[in-house]
Amino acid sequence: MTARVVTLGETMALVSVPADGLVRGPAPIGLGGAESNVAIGLARLGTPVTWMSRLGDDGLGAYVRREIRAEGVTVLAAADPDAPTGLMVKELRHGTPSRVRYYRSGSAASRLTPDDIPDELIAAADVLHVTGITPALGPGPRKTVEHAVEVARAAGTLVSLDVNHRRTLWTDDEARSVLTTLLPSVDLLFAGVEEATMLLGSPGPQRDESELGAALASSGPATVVIKLGERGALAVSAGELVRAEASPRVVVDPVGAGDAFVAGYLSALCDGGDVSHCLATGNRAGGQVVTVPGDWEGLPFAADLTPQAAFADEVIR
Repeated sequence: MTARVVTLGETMALVSVPADGLVRGPAPIGLGGAESNVAIGLARLGTPVTWMSRLGDDGLGAYVRREIRAEGVTVLAAADPDAPTGLMVKELRHGTPSRVRYYRSGSAASRLTPDDIPDELIAAADVLHVTGITPALGPGPRKTVEHAVEVARAAGTLVSLDVNHRRTLWTDDEARSVLTTLLPSVDLLFAGVEEATMLLGSPGPQRDESELGAALASSGPATVVIKLGERGALAVSAGELVRAEASPRVVVDPVGAGDAFVAGYLSALCDGGDVSHCLATGNRAGGQVVTVPGDWEGLPFAADLTPQAAFADEVIR
């Protein structure tokens, strides 16, 4: 089946340190990566999706590959015999994440090149989704993202970019320099308030969310979505401002909420939804994932986003 959405980026094995925060005993192994989180979210919502990357030819790489495939995502990831699968460690305090440490320098995904990405898959897709994380991994991944965007533009495939700024990977100035060169080729941009401010880089008076969206839209994207966390999200599209409120949630683990939002938005977009519907779907998906521990485990299925599901809070006995 041809993928409606194609995405690429690094997924790492994930070690979650127990709630006492001490690395002194057994800890569960999982996986995490912004792009594969989005891919899993799309697959659960019924949108065919392909995730592309490189993994180490090691046990962690085999685990990552198997788990993502098990979620219904098509995986295209070369097994690199000379570089390991990346690793991240999530530290907890009182049962909730307090810090994430990355061990990804020299990882297999940092050796990603345009040769790893089949152009024909991008050309045949409705959406290419990339993030600001991948170009931060090194020159090869940066060229890969740029190449993928060029292929998508030439084929008429919609280009989606989530800023997903990681200060542990590069500085604000480095991120701004690279990502702003991509903006004229981007159709759909996702950013948080701080990320939008970083991209604009001007030290002038503080702007509200709608002004940030409008300013970024003037850089090229037809639609700019500003993620507002518990307050929902807004979009500036074709000169119009659209807002969508989020429902209150008890937050157990906020990591992955932004990826869930993007998955919900893109799934609704592929189904022909307008901006208002896409925002609402993104809010519902993001609200679901924060209610359970893990980066992606709480990603909703389509049935979870129905109006009936919103009222299904009773314990079934």
